[in-house]
Amino acid sequence: MTTPSHKALVPFVSVENMMRLIHHIGIDRMLGELAEYIEDDFRRWPEFDKTPRVASHSDVGVIELMPTSDGQAYGFKYVNGHPKNTREGLQTVTAFGLLADMYTGYPVLLTEMTVLTALRTAAMSALAAKHLAPRDARVMAMIGNGAQAEFQCLAFQALCGVEEVRLYDIDAAATAKCARNLGQTGLRVVACDSPEEAIQGAQVITTCTADKQYATILTDNMVGAGVHINAIGGDCPGKTELAPAILHRSEIFVEYPEQTRIEGEIQQLAPDHPVTELWQVITGAARGRRDASQITLFDSVGFAIEDFSALRYIRDRIEGTDLFEPLDMLADPDDPRDLFGMVQRAAP
Repeated sequence: MTTPSHKALVPFVSVENMMRLIHHIGIDRMLGELAEYIEDDFRRWPEFDKTPRVASHSDVGVIELMPTSDGQAYGFKYVNGHPKNTREGLQTVTAFGLLADMYTGYPVLLTEMTVLTALRTAAMSALAAKHLAPRDARVMAMIGNGAQAEFQCLAFQALCGVEEVRLYDIDAAATAKCARNLGQTGLRVVACDSPEEAIQGAQVITTCTADKQYATILTDNMVGAGVHINAIGGDCPGKTELAPAILHRSEIFVEYPEQTRIEGEIQQLAPDHPVTELWQVITGAARGRRDASQITLFDSVGFAIEDFSALRYIRDRIEGTDLFEPLDMLADPDDPRDLFGMVQRAAP
């Protein structure tokens, strides 16, 4: 990583510039490139510091910090999850992130991550499905049609060849919104009246609901042999989407077990229930899908290395563009020991 000058300004990618960057690159290409960055970092998994995210819970939501480092760069994301926010006209999830140089400790990127998290979550889902889903999967059920849904559908189209998405949400307006947004993407979009209808003919089932509770979005009798379940809605203690019996029938793949056992679907299981870490599948150290009848489950809660990958990607892609603002974040006195003198000389 290039060591920044002590005079350097810090690039900041605002929401507006993130949206400009998406249109500059193209969303399909961006999803694919984010997946490549994540896969590259998963292949060097042992190089990273790893810790479950630091969470502060309240009665209405959670605020979390997600840090990691590969020894050269350090990254973290601040993210919240407040399902009640939508009733107040606010986002359920907002986020920002920072990338820093380990040699100096100086930040080299500050960026919004509300939009970026939706993109990297979708890229992560599709990357996992490339290794775990049936090879001929062309139909996906998307249960939960909120802010993440369109990104998920587009990632599975771009990376996995999904051609049809079957949408269901308890809020029909959310399904209508999602169907409308996907109308010009080339996907066949089917709005469904029940989760049972949504999973008909689907080889991939994605669950992405927001309510912070133990929920049963999928019951055991809804899940047949040979499907891949992409469970991304259960992401904090006390919040799940799947009936426990489904977990006992599935081969379960996770990002970081120490975090997933606290926050994921497997919080419903015994602490020693066997799971496979996805990085081991990506490197060939463990097997993914073994046969056509197997049920594979990606119990995804999001992990800091994925955000690190996204931060690396944004740093690389804004270079040479005007898609960022330089921020004066770093004090730079002429004499590093004379910070007070710098303040005094700024007096009017």
